[in-house]
Amino acid sequence: MTRVPLEIVPLTGMGEVRPGDDLAAMIVAAGPWLRAGDVLVVTSKVVSKAEGRLVDAPAAGPARDAAREAAITAETARLVARRGPTRIVQTHHGFVMAAAGVDASNVAPDKLVLLPKDPDAAARGLRAALRDRFGLRVAVIVSDTMGRTWRVGLTDVALGAAGLPPVRDHRGEVDPYGNELQLTQMAIVDEMAGAAELVKGKHDGVPVAVVRGYPGLTGGEPDGPGVAALIRDPAEDLFSLGTAEARAEGLRAAATLPATRLTDAPPADTAPADTPPVDPAAIAAALATVRAVTAPGTRLVPVAEPAVRARLAPGLPPTGALIAAHLDGPTADTTALLLLGADLHRLRAALAAQGLASTILPAPAGDPGAPLALVAAAAPRR
Repeated sequence: MTRVPLEIVPLTGMGEVRPGDDLAAMIVAAGPWLRAGDVLVVTSKVVSKAEGRLVDAPAAGPARDAAREAAITAETARLVARRGPTRIVQTHHGFVMAAAGVDASNVAPDKLVLLPKDPDAAARGLRAALRDRFGLRVAVIVSDTMGRTWRVGLTDVALGAAGLPPVRDHRGEVDPYGNELQLTQMAIVDEMAGAAELVKGKHDGVPVAVVRGYPGLTGGEPDGPGVAALIRDPAEDLFSLGTAEARAEGLRAAATLPATRLTDAPPADTAPADTPPVDPAAIAAALATVRAVTAPGTRLVPVAEPAVRARLAPGLPPTGALIAAHLDGPTADTTALLLLGADLHRLRAALAAQGLASTILPAPAGDPGAPLALVAAAAPRR
């Protein structure tokens, strides 16, 4: 890509935007100097105002707080994290952000502003109006302010885009040292949104900035996939929940472990050849997790001796682990048996936390030395 200087120019003189205003006409009136190939970075708030995405709220006090909380709830598709009054949520658009983007700044005291209904569609509509009615061929980015995980401070990012690709994909290219790039995808629409904020400011009444000189843009490009292409697939999201929410989800998962009871373990010779063996350290970690909370009469003992394993669970594959559950004291004590069952479930939850699947096997009948129950664990197939 040819390296050329970029210009970032504020678009001043637009004035207050109200519901129903013609945003395209206001931009053209304020920027007669705009030209083909420019990228217009438009603050989402003016898009929302033009769309009428405003909600009434008392000017101050608990009633205003309640109205804001109700607006956030209405705009929320999923709670990601909460600490005190702060909510990080996923909006119906798919964005993960604080307070669902509901904002009270740069708006009348008795109003709150919501995000645009569909920022990508808004960018496409504004771009089409500028082209079809005013002959101006530009790209459009709709931007808003977000925080960043692990970093203090805010920056503007793109919520919608039309007329330029959202990502510059460097994968497959070779760096100056001869290394092929494997993962590098630059979110250029976010970079432009952040750069444009440097000249817009938060309280200067400049809702639009122009990025000029980005290589290759002529204004005639297709709208493209928009910012929707940047929303990470939940299956690839390693941080989809906050700490408290992830803990709660883990507790729910532990509470809903299936109560599997196999009367016949699969024969050892039917185990897949690539079944990985269970790591003894994972068994030790699971046992250590539950040791402090098991009932006084419960003993959970790993069974490693091949002859004993063969006697207690003859069909268990050699790659699996076996844990015997003993009960000190009378086995007819109903309370002790109930507590033993609870301890077995704790153990299975701890094994699941180590990535190990488990099931409860019956101890062999007629064996006076057999434990009351057995827990078999196996590593999931990779």
